[in-house]
Amino acid sequence: MSIFKGSGVALATPMKENGEINYDSLEKLIEAQIAGGTDALIVCGTSGEAPTLEDQEHLEAIRFAAEVTKGRIPVIAGTGSNNTAHAVMMSEESEKLGADGLLLVTPYYNKATQDGLYAHYRKIASATKLPCIIYNVPSRTGTNILPETVAKLIKDQKNIAGVKEASGSISQVAKLARLTEGAVDIYSGNDDQIVPVCSLGGVGVISVLANVAPRETHDMVMHCLEGRYTEAKALQLKALPLVEQLFIEVNPIPVKAALNMQGFAVGSPRLPLTELTDAHKASLRQAMIDFGCL
Repeated sequence: MSIFKGSGVALATPMKENGEINYDSLEKLIEAQIAGGTDALIVCGTSGEAPTLEDQEHLEAIRFAAEVTKGRIPVIAGTGSNNTAHAVMMSEESEKLGADGLLLVTPYYNKATQDGLYAHYRKIASATKLPCIIYNVPSRTGTNILPETVAKLIKDQKNIAGVKEASGSISQVAKLARLTEGAVDIYSGNDDQIVPVCSLGGVGVISVLANVAPRETHDMVMHCLEGRYTEAKALQLKALPLVEQLFIEVNPIPVKAALNMQGFAVGSPRLPLTELTDAHKASLRQAMIDFGCL
């Protein structure tokens, strides 16, 4: 039930000066991503500022992205929550609105047990026919879903199709790959670990970097999938200074600044996130120039 292989962009959500979603800019971003070779759009995830989107605008952004994309590449809706019932509702609505898959972050703040995580994901996935991607990002959620739990889930719930692994632990990725034996798609959730994850059987990345460098991110994954690891390694190492700058402050603060520099008019993040500092804007700009995306 694979959704995509390659580079999925964790798309930023453009905002107007009054804080509303800027749909004109969102359409331009989507078209630029498709033209740049991106293999899937992830809408309203962390990079899309999902925590500060109201349900109505969150769902409207998903509907709009599906309408603009017109099936050219998959649209994966971020519908995760620490409230299982809310995640079910958002997932059901996103399916009705044309999403091709779901990205479901591990519950944050509650700090569920592994049994709780298993029950949470089964409840959401059983409410939809869409393929689901588990998003494991302990640095943000305080919860780490273990490879053993994922292995049990994919055996018992057939539409759990992927894992976005952003634990930062290559050992955990290796164990996940060993226990699942290719039965689930593994995506790097960290732009500095695309090649290492693919070398262990990963099939792609869900990427912040792809917002500003879609072609290079796509090519990096394709080099891996086609066995050209020398070329993939060269791109990975070249991208490291830019990746560092894209996380110099909490995501998506830097990537929105970077997109503004590229002329996409994505505006500022919503509070409690703030504008990138001037010093960091300067270092980010230089990294973008050095990489060749500005």
